[in-house]
Formats: sequence, C-alpha cells, structure tokens
Amino acid sequence: KNFFCLFLVLSNIYIVLYDMKKISKKIANKKIKNMYNFFKTSHHYLAYYALAFLLIAIIYSWIRFLQSKPFTNRSKIIAIIGMVGTHIQLLVGFILYFLSPLGFSNLSGETMKNTVARFYAVEHPLMMMIAFVLITLGYRKSKKFAESKAKFKRIGIFYTLGLLIILYMIPWNVWL
Repeated sequence: KNFFCLFLVLSNIYIVLYDMKKISKKIANKKIKNMYNFFKTSHHYLAYYALAFLLIAIIYSWIRFLQSKPFTNRSKIIAIIGMVGTHIQLLVGFILYFLSPLGFSNLSGETMKNTVARFYAVEHPLMMMIAFVLITLGYRKSKKFAESKAKFKRIGIFYTLGLLIILYMIPWNVWL
C-alpha cells in the first residue's frame, strides 16, 4: 500500500515537472528568438557605425601621414573610436553566433558541403576575427613608435587591411 502511494506521488511529481519543462522550453525558445532578433538587428545596424568610424580613422590617419602632421591626443581618440567601434561589432557578432541557427549550432559535416551554411558558420566569423585582430594590432603597434609619421602609417596600414577583409566578408546579398 505504501509503495503504491509513493508511486502515485512520484508519478504526479514527474508529470508536473515534465509539464513545467515543456512550458519553460516554450518560454525559453520565445526569449531566445526575441534575443536572436534583437542581436541580429543590432549587428546589422551597428555595422554601419563601425564601418563609418573605421573609415574615418583610416582617412584621418592617411591624411595626417601624408601631411607629416603630429600625432596628437585627437589622433589617438579617433584611432581608438575606430577600433572600439569594430570591437563592439565583434562582441555583438559573438553573441549572435551562439544564438543564431546559422552559427555554432549549425556546425556539422553537412555545413561544410553547403557554401551558404559554411559562410555563416565558419568563414564570416573567422575572417571577421582576423580583421579585428589586425585592427587591434595596428593600434597597439602605433603606440610603440615615438615618431608621428610611423604611428599614422601603422594605423593606416593595419586598419585598411582590416577594412578590406571586413568588406570582403560582408554578406552583401543580405546586408543591403
């Protein structure tokens, strides 16, 4: 008799927990979908700002380099804004990579056979990380030089290389 009562209690607990799990999964899926949409939209629109800041930093660096102007505090701030804009974009991209059905959850042998799936799961994130590393290296290397012209040259070269990789890896068919 006690065993039967225990069995009824445990089975009812299991049913309640199972229903709670189904309900929480629905809520979690809805929240993840909302988060995914938020980060996807943010990643899309922040890219315009990141590219604009980076382009401003590149143009400013090359003009100052060609004119042999001194590296001022303003020059440093412009270079930092260009770098930080891309780092914010990278951070949002990392979050999106783990929320997106096209990102980390899509990695498999079949993904490598499909060019679109491979682009979103492997190529785009990897090349963007390389671009952001180049941009960061450009700023870091510029700090090691005392001469202004050398500082502008490092920022100009590395930021331009990073920008070229970014422009190459943007999914233009979706982006515009």
